[in-house]
Amino acid sequence: MTPSMEPTGPDLPERITACLVGAAVGDAIGGPVEGYSPEQIVERHGGRVHGIVGPWNGDQWRTARPIAPYHKGDGHVTDDTLMTHALIRVYASVRDHLDAYAVADHLVPDLMTTPRWIPELEAEAIPLHRLFLAEKWIVTRLHYGHVDPREAGTGNIVNCGAAMYMAPVGLVNAANPKGAYAEALDIAGAHQSSYGREAAAVFAAAVAAACAPGATPTSVIDTALSFAKDGTRAAIESVAEVAAHHQDFESALTPLRTAVTPFDTVGPDYRSPSLGARRPSRLHSIEELPVALGMLLVGDGDYRHTVLGSVNYGRDCDSIATMSGAIAGALGSGAPPEWSKTVAEASRLDLHAPATTLAGVAQEIFTHDVRRRRAHESAYAALTATP
Repeated sequence: MTPSMEPTGPDLPERITACLVGAAVGDAIGGPVEGYSPEQIVERHGGRVHGIVGPWNGDQWRTARPIAPYHKGDGHVTDDTLMTHALIRVYASVRDHLDAYAVADHLVPDLMTTPRWIPELEAEAIPLHRLFLAEKWIVTRLHYGHVDPREAGTGNIVNCGAAMYMAPVGLVNAANPKGAYAEALDIAGAHQSSYGREAAAVFAAAVAAACAPGATPTSVIDTALSFAKDGTRAAIESVAEVAAHHQDFESALTPLRTAVTPFDTVGPDYRSPSLGARRPSRLHSIEELPVALGMLLVGDGDYRHTVLGSVNYGRDCDSIATMSGAIAGALGSGAPPEWSKTVAEASRLDLHAPATTLAGVAQEIFTHDVRRRRAHESAYAALTATP
């Protein structure tokens, strides 16, 4: 399905805001139930999660999981949002398209040297102190290892770490999914390889496609499939086919998990990954992106339905809800104001400021693109002019 180019729906600044706020809110709602199954979530909360909830381990959140003493819940965003906002700061510095070298030159120093309020730590700290090992890999490889940024992602575990913060790439390439795919693939090369890098590019393309006037969940899926390669494409196809038969996330939870299982390397117990988990492969896919797209179809692009389905799916549901919330927002369905207000206050973050910044940068980049395209057209015309 090709979206209409009629000027319908929200304008670009509104879509950018809805996308980025929607991603942060989905992240915050999914955080406290991340890593658990739908059945465990029901048992813990006495039913499905329908909004912002407290930490899984209550007041014992600091000591229940010593390796991850994070205050997940109560509206706190996680590393998904921290990384998304960090990438926006890179765009604000460069004010043009990014590549893997921008990660080395701008993102890594930001993560290492600038203390910020970290909601899950309830303290000011450098973002590096909150990041998962797969994200700390960027600093290790680029700052300490001096690896070529275009190859730094090779050897890292293959997960959704790069995909989870690629929404800004789709937004600065709004309605240009081909450009978003290529740019995200380059950026993500500094962080990931294999299907983790591929997912980052496809997610960016999906966000860009969602910004197009007249876009629908179906047109977004079609665009994602037109770019996705290997196991990523097969996983999205499988999940989308199943999702098309459901209009309620409750009935879709088990079928979507069944559809993505052949492509997911983590295995049935998310907290005890299989021996082959997160290794490079042309046959596999991360779980998060296909499920996020599946929930987008199930929810028909409605933010609340899409994100709550993503959250109640469990497993890596903060990242699933980050992605699905971003795409729903880019389509024009924003997070409920009461949710975004709670998340902003609890996380001590201005969720709208990064969107305002990125909207300005996106306009500058588009202006640069037009100038470059016209210069190319002029040069090509001179090269092909008939004497």
